[in-house]
Parts: sequence; C-alpha cells; structure tokens
Amino acid sequence: MFNLQGKVALITGARRGMGRTHALALAAQGAKVVITDVDLDECELVANEVASLGGEKVCYKLDVSNKEEVERVFDEVIKQFGRLDILVNNAGIYAPKPFLEMSEEEWDRTIDINLKGEFLCAQRAAKEMAKNKWGRIINIASIASGGVGVGIAGGSHYTASKGGIIGMTETLAIELAPFGINVNAVAPGAIDTPMVGAANLPKEVMDAMLAGVPLKRIGRPEEVSAAVVFLASDEASYITGSTIYVDGGWLAA
Repeated sequence: MFNLQGKVALITGARRGMGRTHALALAAQGAKVVITDVDLDECELVANEVASLGGEKVCYKLDVSNKEEVERVFDEVIKQFGRLDILVNNAGIYAPKPFLEMSEEEWDRTIDINLKGEFLCAQRAAKEMAKNKWGRIINIASIASGGVGVGIAGGSHYTASKGGIIGMTETLAIELAPFGINVNAVAPGAIDTPMVGAANLPKEVMDAMLAGVPLKRIGRPEEVSAAVVFLASDEASYITGSTIYVDGGWLAA
C-alpha cells in the first residue's frame, strides 16, 4: 500500500520541521522528491537525506509568495522530470503579534506566504497535473483555522491564512475533480517543530494547551507526514475536499 513509485512530488518549505519529514516520508514510498525552500543550503541537507533513501538530490530556492520564482522552479521541475504528480503546500510562517499592535506589513507578509503562496503553487501544479489526468494537492493548514473553536492569541494573521487554506481546498477540490486532481488539507494540532519552538510559548501556555489533548503529548512531525503520504497515494483516490486533523484528539475533547 501507499506505493508512490514513479510519482514526482514537490514540497514547499521542506528544509526543516514537517516539510523535511514530508519529503523523507514520500521518498521512502518511492516518490521522486523535489525539495524547495527559501534557504538553499538547508534544502541541500534535506536533499542529501532523500538521496540516502535512494532518491535523487533535487532542491531549489523558492519564495512561494513570488510568482516569478514559482514559475521558474516549476519550469525546471517539468524540464527535469517531464511531469508533476504531487504537491505538498507546506511553506508557512508564524510570527505572533498582538492584534492591536500588528502592522499592515506583518499582516501582508503572513498572508502572502501562507495563503497566496499556496494559491500560486497549487495553480501551477494543477496545470501540469491536468495534462496527465492525475494529481494530488495537499495543503497544510492548522487546527487553528476557524470553525472549530481554536484560536491563538497573537495569531490573527496566521489563523486567517489557515482558514483561507481550508476554504480554498474545498473549492479547488470541486473545480479540479474533472481533471483527476484530488485536493485535501492536513490540519496539525500541537506539533514539535522549529516553528513552534521559535514562537517561544510560555511553559504555562504549552502545559495548558497539552492538558486539553487526550493523548497528553505534543505530536511528532512524522505523524503528520503519515497523513500526507496517505493522501498522496492511490488508497486516497475517493477522498477530496477533506481536512484531516492530526491533533491527538484535541478537537474531540
């Protein structure tokens, strides 16, 4: 099951955290994996790990909010592999700031990377996938995306972007279904990643958050990657427009 041999996958924001584990998990199932991120040096480190699993070393610098860079990188991928089958829209930032102190520039930067970046990459990927009548677009959202009772103080820009991702995912699933493209979202809860660490959440805040998680622990990036691999596979062929929450039972509590 979950055999991805012959498939070409591109992961954004793949230099660390969940992006890195998504790349390694897809490569372990046989996919040819393209590593992209804003830091090329760190991309190459992950590409080396992919190569150690028997894959090719392929990495590109990519600012997902820059349409010209998106077009250039996708052009290179198609030139090298002739196709694109799987897109994991993982790139994102979280720079907390109280709502009343947030600048327009801080709002725009988060929306541009987290939401517009997923739009730009999904649109270009879908144009390539449509040629082969098969594709998987997996958008990484968040448990804090609206409608489920989870907000993040200081994260109005972040939660707005993640809610937009889920709304976009549902619409793209409808529009792209005739082209054989499935579009889904994965919404992680509390996951042990460098981005979470960089947020410097006070211990009491983290403890209070985990107290509401039935499994009583923070999640591992690999546990989110398992959902990504499933959605990328033929075993998920009848799943589109869905959001899978990987949250340790947080929403069930």
